[in-house]
Amino acid sequence: MEKNKPEVILWDLSDLYSNPADPQIAADSEWLKRRISDFSSYRGKVAELGPEQLLEAVRMLEEIYERAEKLLAYAYLEFSTRTLDAGASAFFQSMKEFSSQIRRDTLFFRLEWTKIEDGPAEALTKSAALSKYAHYLASLRRYRPHLLSEPEERILAEKSPAGSSAWEALFDKMLGRLRFGEKEKSQSEVLAGLYSADREERKGAAAELSDGLQTLLLPLTHIFNTVLLDKSIDDRLREYPHWLSSRNLDNEIGDATVSALVSAVCSRYDLVERYYFLKKKLLGYDELFDYDRYAPVCTQTGEGISWEDAREIVLTSFEDFSFEAAKIARLFFEKQWIHASLLPGKRSGAYSHPLIPSAHPYVFLNFTGSRRDVMTLAHELGHAVHQYLARKQGLFNCNTPLTTAESASVFAETLVFRSLLKRTDSKEERLGLICSRIEDTFATVFRQVAMHRFEERVHNARRTRGELDQEFIGSAWMQTQAAMFGNSVRLLDHYKTWWSYIPHFVHSPGYVYAYAFGQLMTAALYEQYLREGPDFVPAYLEFLESGGKAEPCELLRPLGVDPTDGGFWERGLKIVEGLIDEAEEEASL
Repeated sequence: MEKNKPEVILWDLSDLYSNPADPQIAADSEWLKRRISDFSSYRGKVAELGPEQLLEAVRMLEEIYERAEKLLAYAYLEFSTRTLDAGASAFFQSMKEFSSQIRRDTLFFRLEWTKIEDGPAEALTKSAALSKYAHYLASLRRYRPHLLSEPEERILAEKSPAGSSAWEALFDKMLGRLRFGEKEKSQSEVLAGLYSADREERKGAAAELSDGLQTLLLPLTHIFNTVLLDKSIDDRLREYPHWLSSRNLDNEIGDATVSALVSAVCSRYDLVERYYFLKKKLLGYDELFDYDRYAPVCTQTGEGISWEDAREIVLTSFEDFSFEAAKIARLFFEKQWIHASLLPGKRSGAYSHPLIPSAHPYVFLNFTGSRRDVMTLAHELGHAVHQYLARKQGLFNCNTPLTTAESASVFAETLVFRSLLKRTDSKEERLGLICSRIEDTFATVFRQVAMHRFEERVHNARRTRGELDQEFIGSAWMQTQAAMFGNSVRLLDHYKTWWSYIPHFVHSPGYVYAYAFGQLMTAALYEQYLREGPDFVPAYLEFLESGGKAEPCELLRPLGVDPTDGGFWERGLKIVEGLIDEAEEEASL
């Protein structure tokens, strides 16, 4: 029983290495050096390779990258839970530097492959021998217009550990060290206070968060500016037409599709305003402030969920959908592939790291016992099941673009929400669950698009105005956030600093629209599941197993989903509107 308490839910990384001093780490590093030396025999010869020879080269490269990713991933997992530990930090940095050397010494393959004329390259990718790697090889060629000469690419690879990634690590260290309020809460703990049923506690948590961020605002602003500048230089050197081009290329999605998504979501900001006017009535307030956004409508659905109960809720919901999905998810609990404890120096947030096909994913979260944490657990286990199933595709085909990567996680959340709703008889609790789901959906769709618009504004401004001061960034943040709420929520002055703790802005510029993409796409998938019932499950699991072996639209087609359809996003938003209809019906208002 003791090990099921959240304070001792720690992962076991021994499937990778026993500890950072494990002799196997040095052995794997030496193996990589020898293997890269062998791989260098292909230098200058890629254009001359036939299908079988090219297959041999790709397999060797995949083997090299998988071993290198194992080292880097292990170092990152260690650092995530010990950002204040000098040893963990140094180990992570050393692995990043080693990884950059590997990219430097193998990038010739990518450059030589993309220089081959389209006709011969297409003939190779269509050969039977290379069928498994056809999409991978074709995907490399998408970057052809944006690749530099080998000497230039080698310099960029060599310097990368001292670029944005170094500032990302500093960002994590600073926020990992930061404590909030007199009780010296961690970031995860103070953010949990914004979901309290007590308005004074929420107000206090907002003040503590703001005061804490204010103490670091100068260096956080500098970090953000440096990341913006680094990306602008990279985009300019690679001749990307706009700040989001590289992200869209990574996501295998067209600019027009992303623009249609953002426009569709912004055109329905009225749904946000409509819901928060309803919430104001339900709470009996004259005015809603920023710290009231996540106030539970029903306190019984709010806090105090044990780790055991969270586990049971999620696994039961998965099992009701698919026994296989539940069986995989259960492994993460039984084999200690989850880190859920709140620890000093542990970074905030949550993720599921896919790791490598020869191993398995690991799930990271900060569990405080809230209903939202249960949904986060479901979200990350949705990712984990996806990543686990996709391992069979191999390293070069298992990883999915961010847009489809978010589908499995949001689908898992939906399963848990609908399962909880079915088991709830109380009208008050049903209303509380529906409202919580609406707010989670808003956070995934409308808030992420508002944050995307903020990013767009600051990235473009950094390229034309130079370094951005705190006032400009804070103003851009307030304006893009306020547009979403309309007149329904009043954002206080302290809110203007809250951009500074969002990790995606530093770690993954341009990432956030993928959440909205995944949420609306998953709404369509879930509607398809309701229509087809159990017949939908095998096709859905096959989609997850496919990983990234083909373009997203091709993989989604058998499920009846087409994100390029002009009315696709509007249909997804109608499903979101249906949730608000449900809330109003339950509230009888």
